[in-house]
Amino acid sequence: MESNHFGRVKQPKISDIIMKELESMILEGSFTAGQKLPPERELAARFDVSRPSLREAIQKLIARGVLFSRHGGGTYVSEQLGSSFADPLQDLLSSHDEFLYDQLEFRDALESLAAYYAALRSTDADKTKLTHCFHQLVEANQNKAFALETKLDVEFHMIIAEAAHNVVLLHTLRGLHAMLAKSISSNLRNLFEKPAARQRVMEQHRNLYQAIMEGNAEDARTAAHTHLVFVEDNLLKMRQEETRIQRSLRRNEHQNPL
Repeated sequence: MESNHFGRVKQPKISDIIMKELESMILEGSFTAGQKLPPERELAARFDVSRPSLREAIQKLIARGVLFSRHGGGTYVSEQLGSSFADPLQDLLSSHDEFLYDQLEFRDALESLAAYYAALRSTDADKTKLTHCFHQLVEANQNKAFALETKLDVEFHMIIAEAAHNVVLLHTLRGLHAMLAKSISSNLRNLFEKPAARQRVMEQHRNLYQAIMEGNAEDARTAAHTHLVFVEDNLLKMRQEETRIQRSLRRNEHQNPL
């Protein structure tokens, strides 16, 4: 009798399959850094698995630092996820204005690419989410609700990054936006002091939104680039004005000593 040289194919554990599924959902942005996971019962039903298997998968992800649990308060995605920019380099870059343009240039390259792929790959669910955010952004813009407008501005660009369906691009942009959060807010505050600039930014967002909704990849890429170049150019002008004012004040101090 001929012996069988093949060993039994090892079946993957249910908990490992669930773990991979949860990892994919985190990478795809279904669960974001700091977000609380749905209750155990709900997740077990969603995956159609037993609660002990689900619990085992969650424990493995906790051991790897992907998830963490709060005493009596559920399981969360790690706050550190995607924070590759959250180290001393972030503070150095944030405190040196001369490197702000390098950051904006990098953001331009990534967001133009995200817009291009979002126009090609966005699903109906992505478009629904983008439309909801865009309408909120329009309303905040009309009401001049600055804090809400800046929050929605960032959210709008993040939804586009999600709709590009490239996890490396998504998490790089998430990390970059976290690093740029303060500068984006102060940039827009300065920019929106000029009513014409506020309307231009809204028009640029509308062009970007329409190109993605129509599936026009090249127009979407151009719209994202046009928007970020406009922001960069205006920032440069504002910085030059600040420098001129500072020089003028220094001259006055020297000419009129106390």
